[in-house]
Amino acid sequence: MTEPSATASVEVSVDPATAFEVFTAEIDHWWLRNPINFFDSGRVTAMRIEPGVGGRVLEVYADDVLELATITAWDPGARLGYRSSVDDTETSVDFEAVTGGTRVTVVQKLKSPDGKAFYFWPRVIRWLPDWVERRAAASGPPREIERLSIALYYDDPAAAARWLHEVFAIDSWDTFPAEGEYPSWIELHVGRVAVLLFKRTEARPTAIDHNVWVYVDDLDAHFAHAQQAGAKILTEIHSHGYRCYEAEDLEGHRWTFAQARPTMQ
Repeated sequence: MTEPSATASVEVSVDPATAFEVFTAEIDHWWLRNPINFFDSGRVTAMRIEPGVGGRVLEVYADDVLELATITAWDPGARLGYRSSVDDTETSVDFEAVTGGTRVTVVQKLKSPDGKAFYFWPRVIRWLPDWVERRAAASGPPREIERLSIALYYDDPAAAARWLHEVFAIDSWDTFPAEGEYPSWIELHVGRVAVLLFKRTEARPTAIDHNVWVYVDDLDAHFAHAQQAGAKILTEIHSHGYRCYEAEDLEGHRWTFAQARPTMQ
């Protein structure tokens, strides 16, 4: 049974009015541009929140948009509310003045017990403080990952992420999972190159503990060429927020090819 709600909060070092402005007007800067964070990562160019009641939360494409939600409450410096267009939830975001800044609390609730819910806010809200700290010195477009990423498989990816950070000083644009947290997707960064950590399963035995990710401009053409050239196709093109396929090279190394989005250089 789907949980009836999800709640998360962070504190940011600005006043409530500024925190509201950052959350809404600057969402494209603090929303991390990683493959799993969009409904169509291969086409997305921006995230946008239209101001005022009746405005929309949008995933923006070059020639289209995906409406994620409709604004139901707009009280700058105090509260934002919206009704989801992609699942059966309603979300409220409250901005409370605290010592040193603002506590931003997000509550996402199911509208019906048997509804569908994408409870992403416990992770997403953690990205906000990093942008608040960087925004004064930031310049240019939002940060993009490089076209090449590395995926590593561990029995305990959360512990591995903490160890890699503590021992090898590998950082992340995201936050590191705490003890007792077991996210399904952890992303570290070396410059703009992403190192993706996943849990090892029977489908990923010890002997195959990593694979390379490459982002290409035309995934369908790339897949057709690889198939014709003799690559062993492990999974055909499929979609999970991003479109990709998996293949093996001549010595059994695994490669994942994903559709690059228009903003990738």
